[in-house]
Amino acid sequence: MVVPTRLPLICRRCHVCASERFRASGKFRVNANHKLIDAWLLAHCAVCEETAKLTVLERVGVRSIRPELLDQLHNNDPGLIVQVLQDPAVQHRNRITLDWDDAWHLDTGADNSRGTNRDTDGPDRPDHEVIDVSVRFGARIPVRPVRLIAEGCGLSRGEVERLLTQGKLISVDRLSGRRSSDFSFTLKR
Repeated sequence: MVVPTRLPLICRRCHVCASERFRASGKFRVNANHKLIDAWLLAHCAVCEETAKLTVLERVGVRSIRPELLDQLHNNDPGLIVQVLQDPAVQHRNRITLDWDDAWHLDTGADNSRGTNRDTDGPDRPDHEVIDVSVRFGARIPVRPVRLIAEGCGLSRGEVERLLTQGKLISVDRLSGRRSSDFSFTLKR
């Protein structure tokens, strides 16, 4: 399972120092103007700590907002921060993308201290085995399947690419590019 280890960095140019990365502060700012509400997620520049506001709600009537959402905004709910960052509408409105590098971990469920899977490596592994694997995502984290397969099976990315071209790595799902949804594959060794 692919699980997040921290919030992703926010890719956006800082107007003070021209850095390209921000960190979510974990706080929302909510402002009411008569019966209209604005809400922003605050983010800090990774270099100069300048604060940027990412628009979550803009001039929304107070009656059209679910009371639970308003409570989450006022309480700086961590789960809401994740939802807001992964919301395509918020990303588009604020012209941001997310940087998931070093923000996730592949949990194979095996006891692997060196990144190799004891079920697929070692002297007891048969010469011709077939392994069916299902990869699940704990959050929408865009990762290259080749990288996940290499890390999970203790192979290099080049070896995974070679297995793909030889037809020994088979999947009904597309394994090129990035994926953020569950997929499965069969490895014939």
